[in-house]
Amino acid sequence: MTTELDSLADLETAALRDLNAATDARVLDEWRIAYLGRKGRLTQLLRTLPQLPIDQRREVGSRGNDLKQRLEQEHGRRLEVLEQRRIERVIESERLDVTLPGPPLSRGRLHPITQTTRDMLAIFTGMGFQVIEGPEVEWDRYNFEALRIPADHPARDMWDTLWIDHEVDGRRPMLMRTHTSPNQVRFMEQHEPPIRIVVPGKCYRFEATDATHEWMLTQIEGLAVDEGISLTDLKGTLADFARQMFGHDRRVTFRCSYFPFVEPGMEISIDCFLCRGAGCRTCHYGGWIEILGAGMVHPEILTNMGYDADRYTGFAFGVGIERIALLRYGVDDIRHFYANDLRFLSQF
Repeated sequence: MTTELDSLADLETAALRDLNAATDARVLDEWRIAYLGRKGRLTQLLRTLPQLPIDQRREVGSRGNDLKQRLEQEHGRRLEVLEQRRIERVIESERLDVTLPGPPLSRGRLHPITQTTRDMLAIFTGMGFQVIEGPEVEWDRYNFEALRIPADHPARDMWDTLWIDHEVDGRRPMLMRTHTSPNQVRFMEQHEPPIRIVVPGKCYRFEATDATHEWMLTQIEGLAVDEGISLTDLKGTLADFARQMFGHDRRVTFRCSYFPFVEPGMEISIDCFLCRGAGCRTCHYGGWIEILGAGMVHPEILTNMGYDADRYTGFAFGVGIERIALLRYGVDDIRHFYANDLRFLSQF
């Protein structure tokens, strides 16, 4: 019996010595396998218990189990010590000087359409126009009928309308506005001349997207009503806008066009910024690029608003902000603006 107890004592001394000598988790795991594993020294020693006389098994077995528990506890303590040392080394090697400035943060930017909108509004407010807003979900009355576009008018085909699924008396009177012109009527219903307003906002059309068309677009609608307003005022306002937006050397041309709510109607174009009127792919070899539509407010609309059409006249215009941004930045595809590609947006 003395021999077995001495062996346990020698094993304990050797195990604790080797345990304290372990310097990392790998060596510590090798120690655990060598002493406490299935083929470890303590396990092998305890397997000799059946060979001892029955009166010696209890004491040697008890001492062996106590030793096993102690070695397991010491192993856990040593593991904690080594882990703490590892953490301290990492902290020391990766120490940060908290007084140093942090890495620079990327600065956010306004979306190019927002930038263009603000610049356009700044030009018009500088001319004395007031900025107002209106609803995006609109009534058919304001979007079409009050603008001289009744239900059977062929001009409705000019706007691919997104109708709201809500019927009243068998009709769908609500829609996603197709242009910002309804706000002309809304404002004139509640105000007397003189009127000078611009209305920015989103518009919606049920059409396929391509390089020059999106199902959602942004516009700025302009309206001026007062005594003595003439076509000359309209031309001067829009020519000044074009030159402030694209450069004071820019040439501007006016061409007749049709819009139901103005008479006469016109389209305004600027000379191509690439070829300067010589003709190229950008301007379809015409030398000019259309930027907006406009005209003198139809007298019937003024009369319907309760104005004296013999006393008051006015002009209106609508300009697509995306089109201005395309020309301003030289972008060849309108879909880039809404693809949310930071590689594109970070250029502005």
